[in-house]
Amino acid sequence: MPLRRDFLRLLGLTAAFPALPAMSASDPASGPASGERPVVVSTWNFGEAANAAAWRVLEGRGSALDAVEAGARIPEADPDNHSVGLGGYPDRDGHVTLDACVMDHLGNLGSVACLEDIVHAVSVARRVMEKTPHVLLVGEGALQFALAEGFERQDLLTPEAAAAWRQWRETAEYRPQPNIERSNRYRMPGELPGGETNHDTIGILALDGAGHLAGACTTSGMAFKMRGRVGDSPISGAGLFVDGEVGAATATGVGEECLRICGSHTVVELMRHGRSPEQACREAVERIARRYPSGRDDLQMAFVALRNDGAVGGYSLQPGFSFAIRTATGSRVVEAPSLR
Repeated sequence: MPLRRDFLRLLGLTAAFPALPAMSASDPASGPASGERPVVVSTWNFGEAANAAAWRVLEGRGSALDAVEAGARIPEADPDNHSVGLGGYPDRDGHVTLDACVMDHLGNLGSVACLEDIVHAVSVARRVMEKTPHVLLVGEGALQFALAEGFERQDLLTPEAAAAWRQWRETAEYRPQPNIERSNRYRMPGELPGGETNHDTIGILALDGAGHLAGACTTSGMAFKMRGRVGDSPISGAGLFVDGEVGAATATGVGEECLRICGSHTVVELMRHGRSPEQACREAVERIARRYPSGRDDLQMAFVALRNDGAVGGYSLQPGFSFAIRTATGSRVVEAPSLR
């Protein structure tokens, strides 16, 4: 009977993820040819600087895990990047809170959420993975752990970010309304929710010379979010997922939408069942879009995936999302295809 149940369960999985024809690795958004490694890919054009740091690790025969941590630390320490780490826009109460996650090819995982006063949340997440029996630490507990591990405490609210927060409060009719930052009235001029400068993430994935995968995701979250809000970035299976047997995926955009479909896990599972990286990312985006039959022009959501043979792909709900790829043949930024 157990064998029969297992067989029926596998049949059910196959029905849930019917096979699609494979996409050629030479497709414009699928990145390097299959079999090429090392490879590093990250979200948005500021990912090029992150990829450069990761590549220095990879070309020195370092691990994918070391590479993604080194890459993610670059935007975390950049005060001009208002969506990650130091200089990130604060919550409605003026506190910069950080979320981060790391994961390797064996499923080892560490995360922090609502972490304050520590620049390199991604490194704290790695310490959680390597030095505790837990997966996720939050708030005061995460800060206490980071300080005990020797991380230096620092005010993350830069003068520029503080000025933007004060300007926002002048017109925001400040009161506890869920998701108020997503309305047109309270966004910064010209900003698309989930866009590069409004609130965002860097997700970075790497395949090293030994064929091992790893990923990292780090963010300061939505600009002017409600205090205590946590998005998809520190949640395994949502903002990041890595499976050494298949591949890795990361997400960017409005985290609530990704959480609803366990987006990065969905992408990896679709690759497991035959989709190319781009096809898998597109199908995850389509699942989100189906929640809004009349359309959502004011929402951005995107995914990037790296298969364990080196193939890369990405897809977004709205135009304008790009991802950076670095291999032995060079570095480039790819404009992802979009559903709209």
